[in-house]
Amino acid sequence: MANECCSSKNISKTVDNNCCSSSRSSQEANCSSTLEQQSTPSSSLSVEKMTYQVHGMDCGACAVTIEKGLSKLKDIAEVKVNFSTGKMQVAAKSVDALIPIETEIKKLGFSAKPLNQNKNIKTFNIVGMDCSSCAKSIEKHLSTLPSVKSVDVNFSTGKMKIEHSNSVQEIISEVSKIGYKASLSVKNQPAAPKNMFSDNASVILSGVLLSLGFIGSFTGFSPLISSILYAIAMVISGVKPVRSAFYAIKSHSLDMNVLMSAAAIGAAIIGEWFEGATVVWLFAIGNYLQNRSIERTRNSIRNLMDLAPAEAWVKVGTEISKVSVEEVSVGDIIVVKPGEKIPLDGDIVLGESSINQAPITGESIPVDKTIGDTVYAGTINEHGSLDIKVTKLVEDTTISKIIQLVEEAQEKKAPTEAFVDKFASIYTPIVFIVALVMMLLPPLLNFGTWNEWFYKGLELLVVACPCALVISTPVAIVSAIGNAAKNGVLIKGGTFLEKAGAITAVAFDKTGTLTEGKPKVTEIKTFNKSEEELLSIAFTLEEYSTHPIAQSIVNYANEKGIQPKNGHSFKNIVGKGVQATIQEETYYAGNLKLFEDLHIPLDNVIEPVQDIQRKGKSVVIIGSQQGIFGIIAVSDTLRETSASTLNTLKQSGVKQTVMLTGDNEETAKLIASEANVNRYFAELLPEDKVETIKKLQTEGHKVAMVGDGINDAPALATADLGIAMGGAGTDTAMATADIVLMADNLEKLPHTIKLSRKALRIIKQNIWFSIIIKVAALVLIFPGILSLWMAVLSDTGAALIVILNSIRILKFNE
Repeated sequence: MANECCSSKNISKTVDNNCCSSSRSSQEANCSSTLEQQSTPSSSLSVEKMTYQVHGMDCGACAVTIEKGLSKLKDIAEVKVNFSTGKMQVAAKSVDALIPIETEIKKLGFSAKPLNQNKNIKTFNIVGMDCSSCAKSIEKHLSTLPSVKSVDVNFSTGKMKIEHSNSVQEIISEVSKIGYKASLSVKNQPAAPKNMFSDNASVILSGVLLSLGFIGSFTGFSPLISSILYAIAMVISGVKPVRSAFYAIKSHSLDMNVLMSAAAIGAAIIGEWFEGATVVWLFAIGNYLQNRSIERTRNSIRNLMDLAPAEAWVKVGTEISKVSVEEVSVGDIIVVKPGEKIPLDGDIVLGESSINQAPITGESIPVDKTIGDTVYAGTINEHGSLDIKVTKLVEDTTISKIIQLVEEAQEKKAPTEAFVDKFASIYTPIVFIVALVMMLLPPLLNFGTWNEWFYKGLELLVVACPCALVISTPVAIVSAIGNAAKNGVLIKGGTFLEKAGAITAVAFDKTGTLTEGKPKVTEIKTFNKSEEELLSIAFTLEEYSTHPIAQSIVNYANEKGIQPKNGHSFKNIVGKGVQATIQEETYYAGNLKLFEDLHIPLDNVIEPVQDIQRKGKSVVIIGSQQGIFGIIAVSDTLRETSASTLNTLKQSGVKQTVMLTGDNEETAKLIASEANVNRYFAELLPEDKVETIKKLQTEGHKVAMVGDGINDAPALATADLGIAMGGAGTDTAMATADIVLMADNLEKLPHTIKLSRKALRIIKQNIWFSIIIKVAALVLIFPGILSLWMAVLSDTGAALIVILNSIRILKFNE
């Protein structure tokens, strides 16, 4: 029953009754009015402005605390915190005044990240990359430009982040020089239609010329005409890779364009025009097929952007008009008709309906929603017209945050990917040097002809290209993350995807995770007070807490028509309960430990408390220094999906399922039996949960912790993998955990574990396949079995097979 509304960071705070409220809507309304009253800095002053994303706020009082705390800093003109969006705007008299902002926020128990730190950093979409060496070539080339301060190209997402002082057009032009297409990434911009013929006309034309030359060599063409046709075909298909190779060499990069160009030019030098033309044509065909396949994985995330409609019906008075979602403000009323997608996050103010939340949570069954319930952008209104009060701007909606988090996740390299990239960076130059030595040394030592060894060296150059190996991991990871996102699971990077596959024990927080988290009052015992008086005191103590048990008491009191008393100086006592001052006397609500520590006599309480606990119920004791006034019994119920989910996890190879709870032994034992967990640990404080996770780790387990992402933060951080549940309802859960289950149930957890293991199996298959192909090609070079065009085919073919194997994960659904 911790007073988490105003003390989630384990610090005591005095609650502003005008800001906190037991309902979220009133919190936001009060805080909004508080913010509106803030004075703005004089327009005559020159100010520096910065916007921050603040994490850790769980009610409007936190926003007020931050405003007051930062306003005391030197040269800070204005601080405006919006609890609803988690955004903070700071105006300062100088840039230096902004420096201590993040440190000061940490002191207050929160964290902040600047959102507009550098306006010169832009994001571009890059088309044409088919392995990570392409990304490195672009980075190295652009890094040579004086106007570019930093550049980061991510092959997996096809995006480039660059800080530059020259124009966007100049950046696009520089990227095109090395054979790729760049376009500025604009939010909600539809993809430009592709002209497949113009993009691949050169490949088609060179293929026709190559075929004519080959057929002509058997039908009376002179060798010269066939060679000319081969040469023209080589030039047409080879312009792009040769140009890319030139800039790669200029920027000290050794990518596949360099290797293929060297092989093709070398073949022409020794008169193997057919071989050279075949090399560049097969290389172009391979690139085309690889690009098409890789785009499928990238589109798995881009398609998320199309979930939410671009326009909304806004209601002003009795009039309704359609406007762009960018023009809709927080507080506006939007109307959603049956069958339409909901354009923005908000709360229903009129109407009721069933909402298909599959795009957000992955749940296949629609959820009934009525007045006061929250709905999300991108979900579908099944039936019934709804009036919705907008709570988040288009850039702050849950679907927008999902897209942002997934794209960030795809940009993070997994350990396997990082290892493969490092291996490839060593392997390629070594094989390149060996190829040069092979071309020169044996003929110098009279072990064959120059042509013979030069040709073998060219084959080795082609085999030196590690494209299939380098691509073996990132495409599989991007596909898996995309699959998870479509199923309502956010995996925040390849590292966490790999960790999920290695998990052997899963620890669950009980309340709200295994159980419904919506306990109900089932029994009341009074001592020296009437039931109405006891409930009024309990209502007052628990009114500002967000803990499920506290809320059950508040709801029960409301149902009975009980009114709270005037209280102040509310305080959270971590792991034990809460206190407040009522009529100049301090009252407490909590467990036995709280009253034992306060040395309040419990003689007449111990036996009834134990009786209730033996029934598997939780007990809240109400009292003061004068004595105990009564006890309230509360019970929670197991979620319908919990037992089946845990059984599926065990079948998936998870050896231990563990329940962690602060409840008493009897309650824990009852729930553990119903949930069918292997082990349970009861009467735990937050720090005890951390120690329990460590205990499981010392037993040799790789441990995942499943909680709500807020109260279980220390345990989530200690575990090998932190999994938050119900991310669609809490921004904090999405910000803190390694993996987020967007639905408020555990059904997608087994899918996540299976998906991870499937991805790891495919990655291993890809790596071994790539290595075997390379070794086989190397072995076949020396007896002369491998031809140059076969070497190219083995490389591009292997890369294509690896990609196709990886994108199977997009269809995985178990």
